[in-house]
Amino acid sequence: MMVMATVMANKGRPSNYRVNLDQLMQLYAANYTLMTRLFPASLEVGESLRLIPKVGEDYLLESKELTRYTALYEIRQATSQVYNYLQPQLLVRLYHDARLAEVCASQQIFKLKPRYDYPNKKMHHQDEKHQTNQFLNDWLVFCIKQRIKVEFA
Repeated sequence: MMVMATVMANKGRPSNYRVNLDQLMQLYAANYTLMTRLFPASLEVGESLRLIPKVGEDYLLESKELTRYTALYEIRQATSQVYNYLQPQLLVRLYHDARLAEVCASQQIFKLKPRYDYPNKKMHHQDEKHQTNQFLNDWLVFCIKQRIKVEFA
């Protein structure tokens, strides 16, 4: 009851959360380094890689778009045993000129904002973009530690 009263009292007020741009850019740079370390640089549009860790589910990395300065990849769980909406799925854009990798979309969030007001209708966290990019970073580190096998699908 007290929690609900607190949420109701804060509804009209702006949040204290501020995007730490420096920290977010460092995360993008780290993700770029990890992605280029793990995966071959030249994947044509439509080509896929199967990522096979020693522990856990296989994943697919599919090239969706390739331009002079950017590349867009979809990373998703390869198994079809789970409903689509429960499977991890990320859309990651690599900016080769800036050497950054940013998660552009995740699950049913098709455009991640840097900051969300809270509470909001879809119950996104205020730092949803940072958390999603941190998830990518954690997953890439996991792949390196597991010495995943990468093969063309």
